[in-house]
Amino acid sequence: MNNHNFIVAVLLSLAILVGFHYAYEKPRMEAYQQQLALKKVAAMTKPDVAVVAQTPRDRAAIIGETPRLGIQTPELHGSINLKGGRIDDLTLANYHETTEAGSPEITLLSPAGSIAPHQAYFAEFGWLGSDVVVPDANTVWRSDNKQLSPKQPVKLTWDNGKGLLFERTIAVDDRFMFTVTDNVKNNGTGTVTLYPFGLIARHGKPQTSDLYIMHEGPIGALGGQLVEYKYKDVVIAKKAAESQGGWLGITDKYWLMALVPAQDEKITATFTYDRGAEARLDQGVFQSDFRGTPVSLAAGAVAEHTQRFFAGAKRLRVLDDYADQYNIPLFYDAIDFGWYYFLTKPFLSLLDFLGQTFGSFGLAILAFTVLLKLVTFPLSLKSYRSMAKMRLLAPQMKALQERFGEDKQRLQMETFELYKREKVNPMSGCLPMLIQIPVFFSLYKVLYVGIELRHAPFYGWIKDMSAPDPTSVLTLFGMVDWAFIPHLGVWPILMGLSMFIQQRLSPQPPDKTQAMVFMFLPIMFTFMMGSMAAGLIIYWTWSNLLGIAQQWFIMRRVGERKA
Repeated sequence: MNNHNFIVAVLLSLAILVGFHYAYEKPRMEAYQQQLALKKVAAMTKPDVAVVAQTPRDRAAIIGETPRLGIQTPELHGSINLKGGRIDDLTLANYHETTEAGSPEITLLSPAGSIAPHQAYFAEFGWLGSDVVVPDANTVWRSDNKQLSPKQPVKLTWDNGKGLLFERTIAVDDRFMFTVTDNVKNNGTGTVTLYPFGLIARHGKPQTSDLYIMHEGPIGALGGQLVEYKYKDVVIAKKAAESQGGWLGITDKYWLMALVPAQDEKITATFTYDRGAEARLDQGVFQSDFRGTPVSLAAGAVAEHTQRFFAGAKRLRVLDDYADQYNIPLFYDAIDFGWYYFLTKPFLSLLDFLGQTFGSFGLAILAFTVLLKLVTFPLSLKSYRSMAKMRLLAPQMKALQERFGEDKQRLQMETFELYKREKVNPMSGCLPMLIQIPVFFSLYKVLYVGIELRHAPFYGWIKDMSAPDPTSVLTLFGMVDWAFIPHLGVWPILMGLSMFIQQRLSPQPPDKTQAMVFMFLPIMFTFMMGSMAAGLIIYWTWSNLLGIAQQWFIMRRVGERKA
């Protein structure tokens, strides 16, 4: 039974570390390095409208030469392109590319023709119609406004010269949601039919992890169901769905662009890829768009259509607020919570709450670990008591091995009788590890996908808990640069030491070979965890230290009672 307990613990440990290293971390880093080598060239497209060829240029140059209205909010900076009426220039005021001071703001959207690293990525809204002149990518709208802000919507107007007057009002809140209201008045003599639409177009496949741990690409909630497509899925075939309301767009790891039609509107949503004249995946156009219910507009009549456009960071609290405010179904699922969503979402919510409460996500992780220890304390107490009793039984176990070492069946029977007589369950020692598996996976997921922890600092040298510990002990903190030396930070070493101490408090395997293997596990874990998020290492180290304190106290109490 003791050997079985040991084997189970080892297999569970290896399942966690080996699985994450080879299934997630190693492929993710390899894919990332390959994608960094891609040189992307941008162009522009729009569904049902001819593609206009452009020479790729710097986004700043394109922005500078086109008529624009500024966008200024607490969260967003950018402009609206009056040529086409597109929202095609956005940066995030509170998110930067690196943790370095003065680092540029994250660029979300860029105008058509922009060259890498900020290729064309924009949203467009309006009307479609056959035998009707409607605004398109070359339409230059008029506006008396100079800037869009939460307190100041902007109005755009355009007359097609054939009896239709188009007006567009764009409003924005103090976070990431735009409200776009299109009005059209028929000043002509005949009836016209128009289809409202919205689209998000992205030129070129962006850098993605390409791992099933997280979805990146076309996404939506249509017909009450979450739909997720990989970029390659829409390259192979167009995807379409009928829905009443819902939302659709394109998601990155931390950022989301989403169209939100009125929730009582029947729409046809499509996810497409237009290769154009290019043959490479990174140079085509990916698009998420919808068409609404057709509007028949008689002479003298006015039609109105309202939709919303989300462009920003996938903060859970923000997505939840919008879902409640506008009745948007499954909006929080833009964050890929994964299989353990029943743990990952509460974990992220709790960490966000603790981070806001303490003003530090570093303290939030420490407090989170303490709360988790309190919740699981009854199980841990039972486990540690069993381990303490087994430690006290070590001399009797050794005596049984010396007496029945050659008779394995008799040894097992006598060992079982000893456990039964002393009321010890050796398998209960595996409870902490069994609890740790879903918690480990869930916390890893939270640290990987939760933007709340992106660039969140800890104390000392940890400036970003979602990234690995930047120190490298084996290279003498960067003084030695040899490719064969693995990266090993200070925190992974502290984690390994805490594992070793906790291991020494546990009953040791009687077999010397097993004991040597057991002692090697903290070393293996230390190296394998070296490339994982520092926040996860901090959690595990702090959890080990709390476990050591619990284990020492309980074993001491059990030992005193036995004495």
